Amino acid sequence: MKRMVDRFTIRRVVLVCVVIALTVGVSGFVIPSDSDYFFKINKSINVFGRVYKEIAANYVDEVDPERFMQAGIEGLLGTLDPYTVYIDKEDSDEVDLLTHGKYGGIGVTIGKRGKSIQVLTVMDGYSAQRQGVLPGDRILQVDGIPVGKRLDNVRTLTRGEPGTEVRVLIEREGELSPIEFVLIREEIKLRNVTYSDYVDEEIAYIRLERFSRRTGEEVRQAIKALKLRGEFKGLVLDLRGNPGGLLDAAVDVVSKFVPKGSLIVSTKGRRSNADKRYLSVEEPLVSGVPMIVLTDHSSASASEIVAGSLQDLDRALVVGTRTFGKGLVQTILPLNYGAQLKITTARYYIPSGRSIQEIDYMDKDGNGVFTIVPDSLKREFKTANGRTVHEYGGITPDSTVEGEELGPMVKALYRKSLFFKFSNKFTAGGYDTSFTKVTGEILETFREFLEEENFDYQEECDETVKELKQIAERSHYSDRVLKDLDLLASALAKEKDRGFDRYIDRIRQELNVVLMERIAGEKGKIEASLEEDVQLEVAIGVLKDSKVYERKINP
Repeated sequence: MKRMVDRFTIRRVVLVCVVIALTVGVSGFVIPSDSDYFFKINKSINVFGRVYKEIAANYVDEVDPERFMQAGIEGLLGTLDPYTVYIDKEDSDEVDLLTHGKYGGIGVTIGKRGKSIQVLTVMDGYSAQRQGVLPGDRILQVDGIPVGKRLDNVRTLTRGEPGTEVRVLIEREGELSPIEFVLIREEIKLRNVTYSDYVDEEIAYIRLERFSRRTGEEVRQAIKALKLRGEFKGLVLDLRGNPGGLLDAAVDVVSKFVPKGSLIVSTKGRRSNADKRYLSVEEPLVSGVPMIVLTDHSSASASEIVAGSLQDLDRALVVGTRTFGKGLVQTILPLNYGAQLKITTARYYIPSGRSIQEIDYMDKDGNGVFTIVPDSLKREFKTANGRTVHEYGGITPDSTVEGEELGPMVKALYRKSLFFKFSNKFTAGGYDTSFTKVTGEILETFREFLEEENFDYQEECDETVKELKQIAERSHYSDRVLKDLDLLASALAKEKDRGFDRYIDRIRQELNVVLMERIAGEKGKIEASLEEDVQLEVAIGVLKDSKVYERKINP
């Protein structure tokens, strides 16, 4: 029986595998005699091509040429930034999802919970919702094919051409036998603006979760809908958790708030055609209204263009925590056989002229770790009103407000999917018709559920005390000290037993969000999450105090 080459062997010849792609890209070059750079490319292609061919033909074990090539491409691109990636034909629908915000599917989001693939959310208005699929349903088969434990299997089987039929067999809490649904694939349009409403008298709120082709239009419609209910005197744009998307979409969003002709962002690359300036080309929909942008460390890329541009133009204050720090621009290039290459082609600079890129991926220290520019070496730039801002490291808020920490117990509840599992039982028990908020009775039911699940977690001090005792023993501390450490460990264990009561406020908040999502969908989830949102409360307070707002934005 032939053996396939192992992964280690593949990695040893990792660069070889790019020869085909490189040959396609440069085989047409006319290389000037004095061009040392292009001579090196041609020479390398010849060497790599020969090595690839010899290994594929003569290696002692059979080599899968496609897997060999895939591993090689991944290895080569791994020496660059993490945003330059090869996209094979099977993953091309993910590109469509990024650029257009739509795909052919049944209208569910799925995830792995424990050992099964489960429905996490059901989107309103699509086939799965109309036919009665519920969050928590465990997917067993798609078109008669067992899905196993891989998410990719389910995504591949459920997605497809709109209008086609797909049969999904599920297992549901409280049902004795599996249920089969006959669903019709539809064009699923992911919403960029997932929520908009008034969060206080005359204070409007828009949550933006991604940037695709339709983002600007969705923001426009949200603003118009809010204005129909009355003129707002303050606006909160929430970009927390938004990983970004299309640069053009970010420019479109900023254009809704800044004067026509304003420079929003510029890009500079190795090639001159990557150098561009993006200006606002429309009159603003919202002008002169005080504005705050909420950010966190998951706000990245296009989110940072929006937050940074509005900050540099002194059109908005930024509240929350520092953003991710991705200041690189990618271009998607088509390759042969339906594959694509997403390649970093430029850096972007927001209106003050600063880059917000955190990591220099082409520079490593002696330990092979990517370098980050220290604060002391970051240059100063000025906003339109003369406020001082700094380059690199993301967007620093004008008012830093940390979000409330979950704590180790609540993190463990999420990590072990126990909020999710409880919501399955909760809704199966028929509580959904009367639920409006988590009560003391529901909290006690959740406590009992955790006991049934034998839930345990690690407190931060547990390991510390354990290590401290080991150090004391190695250092031959007295028995009295060791006994005191045992007493400390015992006292901490008792406090850990009180974990539910110590974290009860946070547990109530998180459980309320999870159950509201299950019962009232995404709208219910967002509304529940905003009820005790410290960062939003600060934003509203600043917007309602015109003197504070003016002092911060125009010092």
